[in-house]
Amino acid sequence: MNSYFPGRRIGGVTLVLGPVVLCAGYLLRYLSSTTVLSPQQQAWAETQPFAANGQLLAYTSQPALLSLSYAVFALGAVLLFPAFIALAQRVGGGLAFWGATLLVAGLFARLYFAGADQTAFQLTEVIGLDQATNAIMKEYVDISYGPWRVPVWASVGQYAGSLLLAIATWRSGVFGTARALMLLVAGGTWMGVLKAASIPDVLVTALLCVALVPLGAQVLRARPPVPTGRSRVLSW
Repeated sequence: MNSYFPGRRIGGVTLVLGPVVLCAGYLLRYLSSTTVLSPQQQAWAETQPFAANGQLLAYTSQPALLSLSYAVFALGAVLLFPAFIALAQRVGGGLAFWGATLLVAGLFARLYFAGADQTAFQLTEVIGLDQATNAIMKEYVDISYGPWRVPVWASVGQYAGSLLLAIATWRSGVFGTARALMLLVAGGTWMGVLKAASIPDVLVTALLCVALVPLGAQVLRARPPVPTGRSRVLSW
């Protein structure tokens, strides 16, 4: 690794911690919804057009647990910012840098959504669950899209960026086919306001841990990048 941002230590640590914390955030968001809501409440939430109704109901039942799960999730997004930059520097080349840039734009969108989530949760404490839910759902599309739709367009960067960066890691030989696909699949997780997590979300993000954590350990040990060269079709 060179001396450019984020540097070896920050890059290595965030490559290890970023995907792990994000995966923990997905798991907590899944558990907080499934354990807090009763079977009848879960059945009701599944009939609603958006997951926001069930998430607001879960928050009013266990605000501390929901706050923890959303906070860990947001922290994972923050940690992945330098992690993706470090990965792009490890790979090198315009394709990797474009991929990382778009992925970071997607992370910024996640933080906007996190702010909207927190605002919605706090609104239930001020005006009550029913009024808050009615107000939020009435303006849900505009809240999710954000001012001038900048956040929703930035969120597209996650999908496009993961594709470009996955291709770059495979072409350079930094990742084989398996880990490049793990990076690509992890880029397909949902974006938006007051979304509910699922077991597939947890599993997909666990694959991101498998792809990035060993690389982070290599960076921390100051091991040089692998020689540039296209990976075989069947490779790790």
